[in-house]
Amino acid sequence: MEEFVSYNGKKLRKGYTTGSCATAATIAAVKMLLYQKAVDQVKLIPPAGVELVIPIHHAQFNAQEASCSVIKDGGDDADATHGLHIYSTVRWREDGKVKIDGGEGVGRVTEEGLAVAVGEAAINPTPRKMIEAEVKQLLSEGQGVEIIISAPGGEDVALGTMNPRLGIMGGISILGTSGIVTPMSEEGWKQAISIEMEQKQKLGFKQIILTPGNYGEDFILERTKLNEKYMVQMSNFVGYVLLEAMRLQFEKVLLVGHLGKFIKIAGGIFSTHSKDADARNEIMIANLALLGAPLALLQEVEKALTTEKQAQLVIEAGYSQVYQRIVDKIKERVLKLYQFRAPDIEVEVITFLTKHDVVVSTKALKELEKEWQ
Repeated sequence: MEEFVSYNGKKLRKGYTTGSCATAATIAAVKMLLYQKAVDQVKLIPPAGVELVIPIHHAQFNAQEASCSVIKDGGDDADATHGLHIYSTVRWREDGKVKIDGGEGVGRVTEEGLAVAVGEAAINPTPRKMIEAEVKQLLSEGQGVEIIISAPGGEDVALGTMNPRLGIMGGISILGTSGIVTPMSEEGWKQAISIEMEQKQKLGFKQIILTPGNYGEDFILERTKLNEKYMVQMSNFVGYVLLEAMRLQFEKVLLVGHLGKFIKIAGGIFSTHSKDADARNEIMIANLALLGAPLALLQEVEKALTTEKQAQLVIEAGYSQVYQRIVDKIKERVLKLYQFRAPDIEVEVITFLTKHDVVVSTKALKELEKEWQ
């Protein structure tokens, strides 16, 4: 496959998912088991409808068992699993059934709320269906096989993914709804966040804490008594995640984050990555001006490179009240987003700075801590 996508003016090559890797390796292993001949490549049409020609590695077989691997190819995507060998080992069964399980480097589900049951290998429904469908086409009536999908090194790789947060322990997940990896796509990241939110919703949670990343998470854990069980990292996808909270019918949303990200929301910016928008100084200047701040202060703020530098200027000038104004505006912006879609969702906001003693919220922090236990 040589398919490409344009992203920020660049031509980037697509790749294939761990689900496509596992399926291709299984097809090759079953064929070797059946015909006792080596297989060096497999043609596969995943749900995306694009034919893949996938090379096969480490092929071994005898009359009872066959094994081989596919090297995960994420294309030009920054993919944690890129380069991993995804193995399939296939053995005959006497009961005529097709059973799929995970081996070394494939995680196990330990928490409720995911598409895979607790105790099962983290092989998602679409890859399972792909594997089963391909295998049943190859086998004769009455033939059965046991299929073990493994990914040596997957346990270490998984530490850099969302798996531990989702309760998937011991390895990577075998994923993919389309079978294709779109490079530099934000969709995969968004889907991972949605999965985490759906898990909490399935567990019966009616409220959710949304934070952009590690700064917000560390603040929650180290400086508040908010219950971390409600917490989901939303990265820069503020608007997307807020609408996901609506779709999943959460009744209360608490946003917690560093002012460097959150000040953008006060200006109606719901994708907070710097590549999309950066109006931090302009938003601060506008709010200071509405408080009657002098021109000299506004000019100094305009030159500030960070919100922490802004804070030094603002606090020294005696305009700390601007932070309460900004956090209230963040809430107003979110409520406007929900106004005609889900007017009953309750929204509160906490924002902070790290180098200055600034923590502001739309409701007293102690009240919020009681509500979010």
